[in-house]
Amino acid sequence: MFQTLAQGGLIMIPIGICSLLGLTVIIERFIALRRARVIPESIVDLTERYSADTSIEKAVQRCDRERGAFARIIRECITARRLEHAQVIETMHATGRTQVARLERGLIVLEIVANITPLLGLLGTVLGMITVFNAITVQGVGNPQVLSDGISKALITTVAGLSVAIPAVACHSWLSRRIDDYATEMQERATVFIVRLLAIERERDSDG
Repeated sequence: MFQTLAQGGLIMIPIGICSLLGLTVIIERFIALRRARVIPESIVDLTERYSADTSIEKAVQRCDRERGAFARIIRECITARRLEHAQVIETMHATGRTQVARLERGLIVLEIVANITPLLGLLGTVLGMITVFNAITVQGVGNPQVLSDGISKALITTVAGLSVAIPAVACHSWLSRRIDDYATEMQERATVFIVRLLAIERERDSDG
């Protein structure tokens, strides 16, 4: 296999680097985007069971322990509970945008890999065909070895570029969709929590 790849020439080096970068990003994002890390069940339980008897300090400490995207959003909502409803909502949106940007970290690299590897493969194809035509110009069509080397270089780089780009495109689409689903769920849960949070704060103020 390595001998076959080596026939692709120098173009195989950047294609190989792109494949390693893409694989690294895919593995890292698959680990980072596990549901247990993004939307921990303990924080979901906190938002659903939050009541007037809930300790603010303990709720904040639980969010600090989890350190996931949803935990950070809920923590900021709790911290901003004394503000007006519109301001708390804006705080939630601002924190949500920041957390979603963190979830998308690395996807731009995957997108670049998906876009440039087919072009690198095409470049290798063009270089291979140039080798073929140069051989024909110098030696005619009587040397099949030279012709086969150029054609192999053209085909191998094309296959290599597409072999890297296709999984990169698929994983980028899947990861982007997963992040969108997380963002939608976090916004819905946080919005419901804010309504409960502010109602409880009004109740506490009236009792005080």
